[in-house]
Amino acid sequence: MAMNDALKLRQLLTPANLRPLAAPLLIIVILSMMVLPLPVFLLDVFFTFNIAISVMVMLVAMYSTRPLDFSVFPTVLLVTTLLRLSLNVASTRIVLLEGHAGPDAAGKVIEAFGHFLVGGNTAVGLVVFIILTLINFVVITKGAGRIAEVSARFTLDAMPGKQMAIDADLNAGLVDEKEAKRRRKEIAQESDFYGAMDGASKFVRGDAVAGIIILMINILGGLFVGVMQHDMAVGDAAHTYTLLTIGDGLVAQIPSLIVSVAAGLVVSRVGDEGDVGELVIGQLFSNPQVMVLTAAIIGVLGLIPGMPNLVFLLLAATLGGMAWMRRKRIAEDAAAAAAPAAAAPA
Repeated sequence: MAMNDALKLRQLLTPANLRPLAAPLLIIVILSMMVLPLPVFLLDVFFTFNIAISVMVMLVAMYSTRPLDFSVFPTVLLVTTLLRLSLNVASTRIVLLEGHAGPDAAGKVIEAFGHFLVGGNTAVGLVVFIILTLINFVVITKGAGRIAEVSARFTLDAMPGKQMAIDADLNAGLVDEKEAKRRRKEIAQESDFYGAMDGASKFVRGDAVAGIIILMINILGGLFVGVMQHDMAVGDAAHTYTLLTIGDGLVAQIPSLIVSVAAGLVVSRVGDEGDVGELVIGQLFSNPQVMVLTAAIIGVLGLIPGMPNLVFLLLAATLGGMAWMRRKRIAEDAAAAAAPAAAAPA
């Protein structure tokens, strides 16, 4: 009997059965972090997980050849935003409850971001946090949201023409019924995707605003708790809680910035010939004349007295070498293409 129960349990715990439960369980865990107090070790684990997920999202966005290759991105954007806010709530609870014990009271990750990244200087940390938030809120998220809005509008306007083109190809016998259904489904998915991205970008903007508000609340709340409840000096309380709050803000804001960059990469894609890195390298460094002129300008700047001559001249030499190699490659390709044409009449 016990063996049969164990066998049934093993059959239920297969990857195929557990995979549909992953997303609901993750949402439950995220919501639980807002209510239940977390141990410091688990807080470090979730902060590390948040950074890893953000990097994975950006890399998937870079290696996607079409926006629809990452069609689940609006949902991922919502889940990652909810994860960051839940971590902010959990870390705020620990900072206010245990912050008087020292800089490591809220975990090693917050301590590392508060000390090593900004040198333990609260003013520097505050300035860095504000700059990152402004970059995320004003530059990247606003631009990505505008691109998604325009793309959603143009995609919706172009749907009737695309549908008519598919019907014309089907009537002419250029495609079969199965291919026509696939194309219609892809057009509908593209419209839904850009519409969802238009709304999902608001999550990131709201997250950036919430980060600033949480920072101010944590500093004021920590100052009150440290002075009134733990009899700390005003200067010590301000330094301790501000450093912890800045570390908490940075460890949440940096993954938010990474995900915002991923959103910009997804909605700004044009064409589906390859991934972002391949397209950028192929188009930016394809013309040797551009690299030669750039090398000349950088070289002239490197000859100006007072400039870092070695850096400018080294970069100019590198660009010149790349231009020479690219021009040589173009000549070899042209010669290889002309050889069969010359041998054809014989």
